[in-house]
Amino acid sequence: MVFLLALWPALSLAQAIQPLPFRDHAEELRFQKLSTELRCPMCQNETLADSNAPIAHDLRRQIFEMMQAGKSDNEIKAYLVDRYSDFVLYKPPVRPSTWLLWFGPLVLLAIGGGVVFVQVRRRARQQTSAVIAPSDNGDDW
Repeated sequence: MVFLLALWPALSLAQAIQPLPFRDHAEELRFQKLSTELRCPMCQNETLADSNAPIAHDLRRQIFEMMQAGKSDNEIKAYLVDRYSDFVLYKPPVRPSTWLLWFGPLVLLAIGGGVVFVQVRRRARQQTSAVIAPSDNGDDW
């Protein structure tokens, strides 16, 4: 038990993120912007900046190295898209292969609205026809 308590500080150091040696504040802001625009390939809905997955650490390091090599943001994104497809982008471009992603929810909403509209009209017709139909119980008065 004492052995585990002695190892605890070492384990916390192993989880620490090593800071990257940015040239200036502008480069650090550019890195932060890029890492928030890109999705971690392992984590479904986390940015590279938020993810703690090993691949996210590697990709952040790779992005930093590409920035140091003078690559533009578009070149870095293109490189990652070539490797991981449009999934790596939080805002994928609108093109035929991503139409379902962009317009699918709107189409489903329109279909659901249409179904609700038809059901409401059908019930309204049934209620009005029940009210208008005369009730003949055999009495003449």
